[in-house]
Amino acid sequence: MAKTRIGIIGCGGIANGKHMPSLAKVPEAEMVAFCDLIEEKAAKAAKQYGTPKAKVYTDYRELLEDKTIDVVHVLTPNRSHSVITCDALAAGKHVMCEKPMAINSEEGKKMVDAAKKYGKKLTIGYQNRQRPDSLYLKKEAIDGTFGDIYYARAIAIRRRAVPTWGVFLNEYEQGGGPLIDIGTHALDLTLWIMDNYKPKYCLGTAYHKLNNDIDQANAWGKWDPAEFTVEDSAFGFVVMENGATINLEASWALNTLDVREAVTQVSGTLAGGDMVGGVRINGVRNGRQYVLQPDLNAGGAAFYDGDGDEEPSVREAKLWIKAVREDKDPFVLPEQAFCVTRILEGIYTSAKTGDIYRF
Repeated sequence: MAKTRIGIIGCGGIANGKHMPSLAKVPEAEMVAFCDLIEEKAAKAAKQYGTPKAKVYTDYRELLEDKTIDVVHVLTPNRSHSVITCDALAAGKHVMCEKPMAINSEEGKKMVDAAKKYGKKLTIGYQNRQRPDSLYLKKEAIDGTFGDIYYARAIAIRRRAVPTWGVFLNEYEQGGGPLIDIGTHALDLTLWIMDNYKPKYCLGTAYHKLNNDIDQANAWGKWDPAEFTVEDSAFGFVVMENGATINLEASWALNTLDVREAVTQVSGTLAGGDMVGGVRINGVRNGRQYVLQPDLNAGGAAFYDGDGDEEPSVREAKLWIKAVREDKDPFVLPEQAFCVTRILEGIYTSAKTGDIYRF
């Protein structure tokens, strides 16, 4: 069977740091086209990761005209995710779009609708589902260990780690700051483990408290306060249709020592689970409280196709290409990612209006 031919749209940080190195480890795939507004970036990527005859573009629409391309990875700033994805689906390509799905639910719905209309696969880059702790916690949820999960925390908190490159600080291009950047991972994990995608209402707050700090001590160097137009922290209280509650916490810069990123904590009628020190399961058995902490360093099954000890981004790439080649549903369904986008939009809207947002 011929290799799956992939076109890369956007050859910046996330392409070089995650997607292209991961796809290079998928034997069934090959990268044959590269597009970036800065031609030198596309050319460099083609030389490093492409086939000998890989093509270079500065206009993604020209790349989409190549009928031999099977799959497109959309790795551009958030604002352009929807339009490029929809164009790619219309051109007959399967699409992996980097998270978040879109800057708002209107744009996200266009993506879901386009995938259905053109009969192509669409997935979003939530690779944190592929971590050993995530997979273990999900398996416990599937097995019924937690019972009815009615409370959860989605946590993405940094003390001082504001990304100072690219357009991360630009609200127009990104649609927001830490909530849409790292909070989206924590929320995706939480909804996935709960298997609950029906939000009822939410209340949110967003803060611009540390944007103008001069004494920053930032992990990635000083940020320019004039360019820091997104929130530095945002928090949400989400109630689902079945009454379950999710607290979402996201920050790039917060005065706290409780620093955890892209993790979840769930509490159910039978037990609870979190990602402190790996995975901890807590409950009551035989009249005694217990804590179970499995050794995730000992190796083991991933509970899904693939090697559980592979890097999450490599597992994501392999499962994605496998889904395309075998005509299976992708690991991350577009409808699931759309729910994440809806909730993020609800929290941002509530933060601006000061009112409850109803879905």
